[in-house]
Amino acid sequence: MANRMGYLSCLDTVKPVRDAIEVINGKWKLPIIISVMTGNERFTDIQESIPGITPKVLAKELKDLEQHQLIKRVVIEDYPVRILYKPEPYADTLTPIIEALKGWGLNHRRRIFSKA
Repeated sequence: MANRMGYLSCLDTVKPVRDAIEVINGKWKLPIIISVMTGNERFTDIQESIPGITPKVLAKELKDLEQHQLIKRVVIEDYPVRILYKPEPYADTLTPIIEALKGWGLNHRRRIFSKA
């Protein structure tokens, strides 16, 4: 019975973590979120802020992030029409996670490279 309880307890943590990783997983999602959250609103500005991303991949990832309500696509009816990408308020909930990952990454890098 104790093993079964440990298994269930593990799943209580693993399932929501998997859900979160599903949203921000991949090579490009976090860089795009960070780029938009730091003020890059235009497609070309976002693309230029992320070395190596192609327009096709950026467009796909922006749509995914829109579906997850992290980024909002704003169409400005002007001539020519302008399209901006802005962070949704919900994206702010990722800020402490991004900061924690940044801190962990810096510490991990120091730990690994200081032993080399």
